[in-house]
Amino acid sequence: MRNLLGIADLERGQIERLLDRAESLAALSERENKKLPTLSGRTIVNLFFENSTRTSSSFDLAAKRLSADTVSIKAASSSVEKGESLRDTVQTLSAYGPSAIVVRSPYVGAPGMITRWTDAAVINAGDGKHEHPTQALLDAYTLRRRLGKLDDLNIWIVGDVLHSRVARSNIFCLTKLGAKVTVCGPPTLIPRQIEELGCEVSYTLTGSEEADVLYVLRMQNERMSADDTFIPSIREYASRYQINGERLGRDQLLMHPGPVNRGVELSPDVVDAPQSLITEQVAAGVAVRMAVFYELLATRGPDDTDGQLKAAEAVAIAPEDSR
Repeated sequence: MRNLLGIADLERGQIERLLDRAESLAALSERENKKLPTLSGRTIVNLFFENSTRTSSSFDLAAKRLSADTVSIKAASSSVEKGESLRDTVQTLSAYGPSAIVVRSPYVGAPGMITRWTDAAVINAGDGKHEHPTQALLDAYTLRRRLGKLDDLNIWIVGDVLHSRVARSNIFCLTKLGAKVTVCGPPTLIPRQIEELGCEVSYTLTGSEEADVLYVLRMQNERMSADDTFIPSIREYASRYQINGERLGRDQLLMHPGPVNRGVELSPDVVDAPQSLITEQVAAGVAVRMAVFYELLATRGPDDTDGQLKAAEAVAIAPEDSR
């Protein structure tokens, strides 16, 4: 695997390999020294053209825990604000010899275009309404840690599916891992023919009580123009689709990619309920993104050997007192 542009490009075995790798690397978070030397001397560029807290910080931390040097570029503080093209920006950054470029863009397909302009591995951190592969991977990782497997799991994705790259990546990822996925929301917020991706569709929450997992999405107002009218009002949307204490079953798990709009898609009481995996999802982001860097970069370059890889992995897995 040279780049990570989308979950649609991956087979089940590749997804499971990444999740297994993340599991081995997660042990680092419990140690006093959380670093591995795996990517020492490498440079990773985080290029974000959209606002981000969780994704950008966890990619940065994941790279540093593998001992890579990081360069973080935000569009507002870059030459893009002066009119520089994406291609020129990428070629400028590529002159520094990065091993990987992590990119978030409002434009569908931007990460794929970047692969034509650089020799670095390209990781999609979200492109428009298309995909957000590492979010889907960390969601699958979180569920697998809690439940053991995803085969035959009944998962409902509720909310603004139309504008959600998270929903698309999760449909691909969860169904490939054997889960049954239903998307739910107002007809105006459900993409046409989304069933072709392998999911079912519901326009009401009727039947959601049978779900094992409720995965709730926020309303993505930043992808809507002022003239768009997808719902009559936030109040009416919340009355029909908000997941609250009455709609969340005692045995159902609750997930959300963040940030949460409390009082809209989720009532405040369920955000912190025992069934909520939201905090676990955030924590999983570092291990999963470390796994992505490891898989894409650890075997690239003439100075890498199988022995070095196995030694680094052994450090991650071995108990602290055995080192």
